[in-house]
Amino acid sequence: MADDSKLNDHPVGGIERRGGAVIVHLVGELDLYNAPEVRSALLEVCAEAPERLVVDLGEVDFVDSTALGVLIEARTKLANRRAFLLASPGLETHRALQISGLDQHLSVHETVDAALASSVS
Repeated sequence: MADDSKLNDHPVGGIERRGGAVIVHLVGELDLYNAPEVRSALLEVCAEAPERLVVDLGEVDFVDSTALGVLIEARTKLANRRAFLLASPGLETHRALQISGLDQHLSVHETVDAALASSVS
């Protein structure tokens, strides 16, 4: 019998609005399998053009190159008009950001509150 466990995995744990900011809470493993769902959620939020888009990675256990590509695509969609911020990456996620060099190109913060309070625009 096939493993159905992934059929119930939803990487978008919720979307929260605080003032002009939108926080997208991601959970579990972000990989080739569920990247389309993450992409859809992030691009939908990008279309709203919030002042700040914070991607909360605090509950993410694993991220692969496909998911990192989705983050880059979302950042590109916002361009320089709005802030795109990553928050609360765990050790493995932070390591993936470092290895890929994305930590040098994306604004990464220890917490969601720190991302919201940052002066990055």
